[in-house]
Amino acid sequence: MKDFPIPVVALGPGTQTEDESLSYLSMPKDMDTYRPPMLPEPEEIAGRTQARAVLTQVCDLLDAAAEGRSGAQVGLRGLSADDLGLVNQVMGEGEASAIVRDDTSGLEVRVQESVFAGVWRLMSFKDGVCVDDAIEVGPVPALLRTVAAEDAMVAYRPWSGALPPNVQNAPLLLDEIRDQVSRWRPGQAPHVVNLTLLPVTPEDIGFLDHQLGTGRVLLLSRGYGNCRISNTRHPNCWRVVYYNSMDAVILNTVEVVDMPEVAMAAPEDLRDSHTRLADVLGYLEQA
Repeated sequence: MKDFPIPVVALGPGTQTEDESLSYLSMPKDMDTYRPPMLPEPEEIAGRTQARAVLTQVCDLLDAAAEGRSGAQVGLRGLSADDLGLVNQVMGEGEASAIVRDDTSGLEVRVQESVFAGVWRLMSFKDGVCVDDAIEVGPVPALLRTVAAEDAMVAYRPWSGALPPNVQNAPLLLDEIRDQVSRWRPGQAPHVVNLTLLPVTPEDIGFLDHQLGTGRVLLLSRGYGNCRISNTRHPNCWRVVYYNSMDAVILNTVEVVDMPEVAMAAPEDLRDSHTRLADVLGYLEQA
């Protein structure tokens, strides 16, 4: 009898071996949710009229921001230490923060979202000294848009000459991104280039980042895992990278849009923040 040219494999329960364990990329496990601020007893905060006035202004601005009027600020520099402490306690720290640095002037602006989505704390430092302190209400601080627009106006020289070793698909991706940048207009849906799903090498990523350039805005969002958002030297062009709880990259993108959606508080978030802050103010008024 001749040998059968195709090996015979038995099928059925118990005939197929399986790996003892499957290895999956770890996904984010924790998600930040709203927690009401821990407030002092009413008798401990009696007389904090400055703090209540500031929080009332913030509540009014939230009402306006939910209707599309945003960008206004409330200054905190004139508050007494006790009133400022109460404002700090009410505001807390939310899931998003940003840093904007100006190497020319030495100014650094630290942005921290409060526990109320869409309520941002902006503290400006020069040579390590705080020179301004304010609360801004809106989907995202106006400063981030302004600085990103200024960075995009700086001339950036494209690559010339032979490509670096192992750079393969980055030039084609750059052509696509620059074409989208040139044609993008306000109101359009974002154009997203998902580098995670594309055949790119680490050298491709490095070359792409070098050619797009890096601006002065760096925003971190910790709502579900971690998300790092930075502007490029091209107008309306952002790098958005998502990490899991082990700090491994799970999504690496380039977004052509005026501001990535993940960086902004939605209108419903602003309405929820107004309701929550109004509840806090009701408690403070009891004092």
